[in-house]
Amino acid sequence: MSKDVRRNAAGFTLLELLVVVVIIGVLVAYVAPRYFQQIGKSERTAALGQIDALRKAIDAYWLDTGDFPSSEQGLSALTTRPEGVPKWNGPYLQGRVPPDPWGHPYVYRVPGAAGDYDLFSYGKDGRPGGEGDDADVGADTGG
Repeated sequence: MSKDVRRNAAGFTLLELLVVVVIIGVLVAYVAPRYFQQIGKSERTAALGQIDALRKAIDAYWLDTGDFPSSEQGLSALTTRPEGVPKWNGPYLQGRVPPDPWGHPYVYRVPGAAGDYDLFSYGKDGRPGGEGDDADVGADTGG
């Protein structure tokens, strides 16, 4: 084999490497936003699932006691018997009350603005309102 043939077969040229890097960059620019958009959707879906489970526990509490947990008692009344509630037959949740998928506590208010109670998450930013991932999840709930 001649020296020229071995040198050409030894590796990639700088131009070939640059083309590969550009192709990888284009793929990342196209795929990454879609990937992170899906993560946001999954967190919102998880929050809605947790809110549904909490609503069921609140409804079970109401069936046993005849009242919803007060705002002062909060959602902890679903796991620990509040004082002065003799018909409490819980715990209505296994373990503790979970935070929302962003690590914030759920907002629970009695009476609610649109029903017997309000139960929702303020979203990723933990503040009222917002858009996209920061939007409130589960607002206007209640019996």
